[in-house]
Amino acid sequence: MNWKFWKKSKENKKKSAGREWLDAVVFAVIAATIIRGLFIEAYTIPTGSMERSLLVGDFLFVSKMSYGARTPITPVAFPFAHHTMPITGTKAYWDGIQLPYYRLPGFGTIERNDVVVFNYPMDADAPLNRPVDKRENYIKRCLGIGGDTLKIVNAVVYINGKPADLPKMSQTQYYVKTDGTDFNPMALKEVKADVERVNNDEYVMTMPKGEVDKIKAFSNVKVLTPVVAEQGAFEQQVFPNDPHFNWNQDNFGPIIIPKKGWTVKLDSLTLPIYQRAITIYEGNKLEINGNDITINGQKTDSYIFKMNYYWMMGDNRHNSLDSRYWGFVPDDHIVGKALFIWMSWDENGSFLSKIRWSRLLRGIH
Repeated sequence: MNWKFWKKSKENKKKSAGREWLDAVVFAVIAATIIRGLFIEAYTIPTGSMERSLLVGDFLFVSKMSYGARTPITPVAFPFAHHTMPITGTKAYWDGIQLPYYRLPGFGTIERNDVVVFNYPMDADAPLNRPVDKRENYIKRCLGIGGDTLKIVNAVVYINGKPADLPKMSQTQYYVKTDGTDFNPMALKEVKADVERVNNDEYVMTMPKGEVDKIKAFSNVKVLTPVVAEQGAFEQQVFPNDPHFNWNQDNFGPIIIPKKGWTVKLDSLTLPIYQRAITIYEGNKLEINGNDITINGQKTDSYIFKMNYYWMMGDNRHNSLDSRYWGFVPDDHIVGKALFIWMSWDENGSFLSKIRWSRLLRGIH
């Protein structure tokens, strides 16, 4: 008697074409999710906040391994959709399950001047109220790390009392006054500058520092000066949005960036700066009753930070929504380090010049 008849029937059973197709799709989705989550992910530059270092239409690869991949915090989500479903515009995740923040070991830590992708901290607020890992992706340059003292004086950033390195293609605005004659359009094309004409003889030009001498060399230019907000001029939209601090985008601080284990004394001057980090990012309940401060029901006059924080700014200093406007970026918001440009697409280019060939495979510094 053949006692292995059952084995033969199993071996002869073949998968249908539909089943094979489904298995392939499931495998591809799982593999791609693991690669995107733990190793490397593509990212697109949507705004001009990093110009001219990075341009709108640049497609980047972002390394999750450089700082260590962040494990999923919101595990129930639609594959390949970040926070919103295409077409329908509905949420692409379910926040009924939230896991603790944990980061796998990485090759290193964030260093000053790294170009970093992170989740936008203000998406924690209403009406979005998004979980940490489902907040919008932003890309900026890290100018300060936990423990640094940062100050901006007349648009120059100082870290621990020393001027920060200025990226080669970092740009800002300049006021230009001419003798009334127009610029030669062909000559102006040779300058890396965005030109806005104010009136017959006045312009505002946004350009890197290295282009300034080229503009000065034009015979019709009579005045060229940086556009800088006055010291002491209060801008309500600038962090911490408090009139006790007469700060603006060009004159700011000094401010100490929180570091894990650092103890800050809490008073009327430090609370406006650090209260959001203590409550929103580190999940504590802080109450103020007269001169008394309680955290999680315990009266205190100090707080020890649980995470490292970072100060992120765009290279396009007068066209960047960055830490000057919303403060610190917590460690659990860090996505990864920008590595290189794999494609660059110029939406405004002609048919034959849509692709910026010179930018392909360019490293990001």
